[in-house]
Amino acid sequence: MTSQPWVNFIVIGVQKAGTTALHDYLAEHPALAVSDVKEVHFFDDETQDWSAPDYAAYHAHFPADGARLRGEATPIYIYWPNALQRIHAYNPAMRLILMLRDPVDRAWSHWRMETARGVEQHPFAWCVRRGRQRLFDAEPWGHHREFSYVERGFYGAQAARLLGIFPRDQVLILRAEDLRSDPESALDQVSAFLGAARTGPVAARDVHVGQEMEGLEAADIAYLRQVYARDQDQLFELTGLRY
Repeated sequence: MTSQPWVNFIVIGVQKAGTTALHDYLAEHPALAVSDVKEVHFFDDETQDWSAPDYAAYHAHFPADGARLRGEATPIYIYWPNALQRIHAYNPAMRLILMLRDPVDRAWSHWRMETARGVEQHPFAWCVRRGRQRLFDAEPWGHHREFSYVERGFYGAQAARLLGIFPRDQVLILRAEDLRSDPESALDQVSAFLGAARTGPVAARDVHVGQEMEGLEAADIAYLRQVYARDQDQLFELTGLRY
């Protein structure tokens, strides 16, 4: 563990759940100093020597102003194997913000993004069924940065892993839908969680939640609801939240 961790908080996920909007809100908070890029991708970097990681390279993304709390937002951390353990080794007192979004909507939005980028060539229905087998040919085994449409939506399992590493009072769980509908209240929660002053009135940003669902087939929705049903029970038991 580094003796003096520079970074105090991380938005650890989930992808396509308003983390960019939250990062931008936090960048305007006078008591906070966020990274120079929205996604640092340090704790999911498999090229690091994790027996002796180069924290100096990580710290280079943040201002040296120690008067402000430093933080970043890399939403793959909640999903990527060993990322949470690496964060704990760096700073066991880290405060973590987990944003959630309806997992079916999240999967569809993720697929749309990868399709627009030209990474994904297959239809959504195939991807969330047979396409999941592609993860078993990936490295690390069972994980994929682009094709993990279904897997990133198992919030109950991810929350269980998170809360097995960090105490509950170091974790704040927000719904992306709430950030979109009432950003001021959501940011008040974040400020209180981080021990920072309230931000006051804020200008609403586009969180891109609930605006991209055109084309999602009823059969795919029903199928994914069934896939996620047991995991949603686990999420509710752990957090009181359910989609």
